[in-house]
Amino acid sequence: MRLRSPYDREIFRYAIPALGALAAEPTYVLVDTAIVGHLGRSQLAALGVAATVLSVLSMFNFLQYGTTAQVSRATGAREHQTAARLGAQSLWLSLAAGIVLAALIAALAGPIVSLFGVEGKTAGYAVLYLRIAALGVPSAFVTIGGQGFLRGVSDLRTPLLIVIAGNVVNVVLEVLFVYGFGWGVAGSAWGTVIAQTLMGAGMTWAILRRVGHGNVALRPALARRLLTVGKFIFLRTIALMSSFILTGAVVARMGDGPLAAYQIAFQLWIFLALVLDSVAIAGQIIVGRELGGDRADAAYAASVRMIWLSVLLGTAFTVLLIVFSGVIPHVFTSDAEVLAQCALLWPIFALMQPLSGAVFALDGILIGASDGPFLAGSMAAAFAACTAVLAATVAGDWGVRGAWAAIAALIVVRLTLMGARFLRRRWLVTGFI
Repeated sequence: MRLRSPYDREIFRYAIPALGALAAEPTYVLVDTAIVGHLGRSQLAALGVAATVLSVLSMFNFLQYGTTAQVSRATGAREHQTAARLGAQSLWLSLAAGIVLAALIAALAGPIVSLFGVEGKTAGYAVLYLRIAALGVPSAFVTIGGQGFLRGVSDLRTPLLIVIAGNVVNVVLEVLFVYGFGWGVAGSAWGTVIAQTLMGAGMTWAILRRVGHGNVALRPALARRLLTVGKFIFLRTIALMSSFILTGAVVARMGDGPLAAYQIAFQLWIFLALVLDSVAIAGQIIVGRELGGDRADAAYAASVRMIWLSVLLGTAFTVLLIVFSGVIPHVFTSDAEVLAQCALLWPIFALMQPLSGAVFALDGILIGASDGPFLAGSMAAAFAACTAVLAATVAGDWGVRGAWAAIAALIVVRLTLMGARFLRRRWLVTGFI
C-alpha cells in the first residue's frame, strides 16, 4: 500500500466529523448512567433496562444508510433536485417511523419491562423512564434520517454541530432536572427528550433550508425508493443484532465471571468500531457519488484505499490490545475470576481487529453502492455461522472463549463473502439507478 493516496484528504474530511457524530449515542448513555448512577441501585438498574430497550431502535438505521447511498448517487449524477426531494422523503419516513415506535413504547412499556424479570421499584422506574423517553423518539428518528441526507450531500459539519449542541443541552438539563429540581429518573428522561427534540428541530431546519420549500412535499415514488434500498439494510441489521443478542444470551448462562469478561471485551469492541465505522461512512458517500457520476474506476480505487486504511487501524488496535493486555482489563475490574476469563478470550478479541477493519470498510462501500440484497444475504450466512459456533460452544462447554469465537466467525464469514463480492466488481453499477 502506498503511503499517500489522492483520496486520503477526502476520506479523512468525511471520516473525522462522522466519528464525532457516531460518538454521540454512547455519550448520551454515559451521561445518563453517570447522573442516574448516584440516585441508587434501583434507578441505575432501571436505566439499564430502558437503555437496552431503546438500543433496539438502532435497527432502524436503514433510513439513514439508505438515504446516504441514494442521495450521494443522485448528487454524483447531478440530479440535485432528486437528491433534495430524497432528503425530504427521509424526513417524512423518519418522522412516521418515530411516531409509530413512540406510541408502541409508551403503550407497551409495562409488558416490555416485565420481560426483563425486574420487579418493584426498579420496574416502576424503568416504565416511567420509557414512557417519558418515548416522547423524544420521533425527533431522534428525524435526526438520524437527517444525518443520512446531509452525509449524502457531503455535509458532515452541520450534523456534527447539531449533535454536539444536543449533548451539551442534555448534560445541563439532566443535572438541573435530576439534582436541581429533584425529579430523579424522570428528570433524566425529560432532559434527554428535550435535547432530542431540539436536535430534531435543528436537523429539520438544516434540511429544509437546503432542499427548498418546493421539494418538501411527500412523494410516494421516491419514498418507496428509499424503503426498497433500506429494507435490505434493515434485514442485515436484524441479523447482526440477533448475533449479538444470541451470543450474550449464551454467555449469560455461563455465570457472572464469563459474562463480565465478555461485557468488557464487547464494549471495547463497540468503542473501537466507532473509529472503523467512520471510514465506512466515508465509503458510503464517496462510492455512491462516484458511481452516480459513472466513475466506476474511481469508486474502486477509493474503496481499495479505504479498506487498507481500515485494516491498518485495526492492526494498530491489535498491537495496543496485545501490548496492554495485562493493563486494560484491570481498568474495568479487579475481580480475579473476571480477569482470568478476560485472558481466555483476549487473543481472539485482539487478533480479529484487522479483520473487523476490513469488514466495516467493505460494509460501507457496498451500502454506498446500494448493494442491499447481497448485504442482507451475506449477513444471514454470517449469522448462521455464528449460531453454529455458539451451538458447538454449548455442546462442548467451550466457555467464553467459544462465545467470542462465534463473534470472530461472524466477522470471518462476512469478510470472505464481501471480499469476494468486492473483487468480482459486480457491485460497480454506475448511474442513478
